[in-house]
Amino acid sequence: MRVCLVAMPWQSISSPSLPVGLLHSRLRQARPTDQVDEYHGYLHWAEHLLTASAGEITADDYIAVADKGLFHGTGDWVFAGALHDDDQWRLTEFRAHAESVDGAEIDLPKIEWMRQLAAPFIEDAAKRIAAGEPDVVGFTSTFMQTIPSLALARAIKRWRPQVRVVFGGANCDGPMGAALHRNHRFVDYVVRGEGELAFPLLLDRIDADRTPVDVPGVCWWDGDRSVAVAPAKTTVPPALIPIPTFDRWQADFDASVLRDRVNPSLVVEAARGCWWGDKHQCTFCGLNGSVIAFRSKPADQFWAELSTLVARHQILDVIPVDNILDMDYFRTLLPRLAAADWDLRMHYEVKSNLRADQVRQLAEAGIVHVQPGIESLSTRVLKIMDKGVDGVTNVRLLRDSEDHRLTVQWNYLYGFPGETDHDYTEVVAQFPALVHLQPPRGAARITVERFSPYFERPELGFGRREPAHFYRYLYPFGHDELMELAYFFHCDDRGIGAETARALDDAVARWQDDHHESYLLLDERSADTLRIRDRRIGWPHRDHALRGWRAAAYRDLHRPRTVAALHSQLTAAGHRVDAAELTRWLDQQLADGLVFTDADRWVALATTVAPLRIRTDEQTYAVLGAVP
Repeated sequence: MRVCLVAMPWQSISSPSLPVGLLHSRLRQARPTDQVDEYHGYLHWAEHLLTASAGEITADDYIAVADKGLFHGTGDWVFAGALHDDDQWRLTEFRAHAESVDGAEIDLPKIEWMRQLAAPFIEDAAKRIAAGEPDVVGFTSTFMQTIPSLALARAIKRWRPQVRVVFGGANCDGPMGAALHRNHRFVDYVVRGEGELAFPLLLDRIDADRTPVDVPGVCWWDGDRSVAVAPAKTTVPPALIPIPTFDRWQADFDASVLRDRVNPSLVVEAARGCWWGDKHQCTFCGLNGSVIAFRSKPADQFWAELSTLVARHQILDVIPVDNILDMDYFRTLLPRLAAADWDLRMHYEVKSNLRADQVRQLAEAGIVHVQPGIESLSTRVLKIMDKGVDGVTNVRLLRDSEDHRLTVQWNYLYGFPGETDHDYTEVVAQFPALVHLQPPRGAARITVERFSPYFERPELGFGRREPAHFYRYLYPFGHDELMELAYFFHCDDRGIGAETARALDDAVARWQDDHHESYLLLDERSADTLRIRDRRIGWPHRDHALRGWRAAAYRDLHRPRTVAALHSQLTAAGHRVDAAELTRWLDQQLADGLVFTDADRWVALATTVAPLRIRTDEQTYAVLGAVP
């Protein structure tokens, strides 16, 4: 059997498709006689944009759509005209939407130009794939890959009617997959859920000309009736998740006109699900879909995968796609990475309540970029989210990351049922003291996602749910079908109002502007003396000298503490200080911007290292080096 695996826009053009790489490897194991080809449509689309526009639509323009277009459906809309054979399809509606949002979110002239280029690209891609005479074409779809994939699948069917089209991926999970199948007759099968076991089984049934009634999660056609088999009751064990095959991607990337315009990175997978979500799923998060159960590869297995891929492809930028780092890896994997002395630059999603020694371990292991899911600096709002962390702990992570030169990616979220203006005003008032720490990329009102507790349990505060507005200019279907197809939902705003949200936005923008030239540096002069060099924008440039119990107190605030706990710590160390005097001193440190406080806990803000930084359009990044 000839199988072609396809990944369409808008995934990152710097990386291979992990689903394609995993399924390619699984087919080698389960069906070794199959001829497996790949089509990296996202890479070829970015090439097409560059060449067809004579260099006017660049890789950066592609990345802008991929990064900023998700909540507007921009990437899908670019291909909607090709899907519906009408370049004017929903054009008026999209223009009206684009004019109603920030111009930085949608570059309308570029987007409309891309749309004009989409139909010829789809036709050419369909001819290329059909020329290989595949028996099955499998599409992976996550976020904005659905409409581009549907457009190509429909075109392939015109060129090769006998081909079997299979869809899978996160956009096909749960009711979304069943709705996608029954509304698109040219899609022969949809695999809902994990594909490592189901996809080879489906190919077995196709090979034998049998209906896949026994393949868990698969949707198939019984005449004109769409049939959805119940999803699998078990998950794919890590031992069956192979090392992905990226050889074809590497060849395509090396031959691409984008090769010198994009820095390549590898994607790997050590774990699936979320160990925190297993116990306390964050109220707003639906990223794990219908399967949140946490499974992690043993360190030996992941080490073998990582070392094999790095050696094979000679690429040192590595991005694990895990939703959360397996905490056991601090014991089993990170020491091995540190001892290997590779010049890796790894990204990892972590929980934000890491200790300072664990942050140090990350840095020593070659992890230079973390996404810790900070979301807020308000303990009360974090409790509403069910994050299992408080505001001062999140600030401590920002400070410790600065000490160990880790770049931190995070966003400030708001709009939670039950939050109040007071949850923001006291915290936002302290933002100027944090300008030497890495700011959020932005502040945003939450969007309700399918599979999240907010979606599954409307009693939590979002009773009225409607498909996000952009689905109406992607699909020609009515409300009920869009409710099944949609991943994002529009709900009545909850939490803070527009005025407080604007104040938060403004404060975040000032933090971003002031960060790159600010530092607050701790200088250990002696056991009895501390000096803090304040060179933050917005604050007087001065040196603070702390001596005696005040120096000891500031050191003790390296960990978050209540006033009572700090007083007990000082007393146990032999310092004689009155609790009222300690409180007055803390209030003065707060006024000087040397500490952060929330929910009766306090933490010191000065760092031991002031990294040199580079400024980009999107974020200020910490890099190796220190201010003398």
